Amino acid sequence: MDFLKKNWKGILVCLCIAVPSSLLGKKFPIIGGPVIAIIVGMVITLLIKDKTNLESGIKFTSKKILQYAVVLLGFGLNLQVILQTGKQSLPIIVSTIATSLIIAYVLHRVMHIPGKISTLVGVGSSICGGSAIAATAPVIDADDEEVAQAISVIFFFNVLAAIVFPMLGTAIGFSQTSGEAFGIFAGTAVNDTSSVTAAASTWDSMYGLGSATLDKAVTVKLTRTLAIIPITLVLAFMRAKKEEGNEQGKVSLKQVFPFFILFFVGASVITTVAVTAGVPIGFFAPLKELSKFFIVMAMAAIGLNTNIVKLVKTGGKPILMGLACWVGITLVSLSMQHMLGIW
Repeated sequence: MDFLKKNWKGILVCLCIAVPSSLLGKKFPIIGGPVIAIIVGMVITLLIKDKTNLESGIKFTSKKILQYAVVLLGFGLNLQVILQTGKQSLPIIVSTIATSLIIAYVLHRVMHIPGKISTLVGVGSSICGGSAIAATAPVIDADDEEVAQAISVIFFFNVLAAIVFPMLGTAIGFSQTSGEAFGIFAGTAVNDTSSVTAAASTWDSMYGLGSATLDKAVTVKLTRTLAIIPITLVLAFMRAKKEEGNEQGKVSLKQVFPFFILFFVGASVITTVAVTAGVPIGFFAPLKELSKFFIVMAMAAIGLNTNIVKLVKTGGKPILMGLACWVGITLVSLSMQHMLGIW
């Protein structure tokens, strides 16, 4: 009862933003519900004079609901299928992830971009956009404005990729009778699932390939999602190590260990075992949808805690970092495919 009394107002506001944002996101998948929710939250927070009664619920939504979303995301992963069909793309995935993280680290040092924003942009660019940022933010203790900034950067290049990549694929000579090459390209070089879907579906429509490109792209994208596990564990270890000698607010690995990632793995294992035993993958679809909705709800909370004026003023360097990561990932993905003889 105390929990509800303390948090219900803030959670309700986030819910009221999330419902229409989620519906609009389905109508405009190239933008997506999370981005709509974060923008609406930023605008609404300018109109609220006193958020004292809402703060606790908003904080719970932006932190805990975000973690629940990542756990539920695991129910969309059949590890057996991913490992079988992901072998071909694995060298490309590893190369693109390494490229993005190295570029983010170098620019963080050279351009003096704050470490947490650099980490979120690097991880979001290399793995799976909003989902990776959702999993990483609590591990590195990023605040809501840092999360909002990273999401904004990733969103911009997601939209750009969804529009430009089909034209680029045609220009460089991807096969127009098979969706394999473009599917792998979209799955490894586009950040967020919504934009991967948009780009792959466009290629299918352009060349009448049914859903061949989309199926390939989504499988590759889900394979990338698994990289959330080692990345978050390494970041947790690094944070604990870094603050080990800090006497004021010493943090141990146990404190920062992302236990919700273990539940994410557990959810993936449950799905894999169940599907192997004959349960249709569609059985887990509602949990996957709930995961998406929770991310939208959490983004609404993050928007409510974000100063949009400050975000615009400090956005230049992170956008340059996002651009560098995006270009780097694109070039490496294309180069690796060429080396492997995929196109």
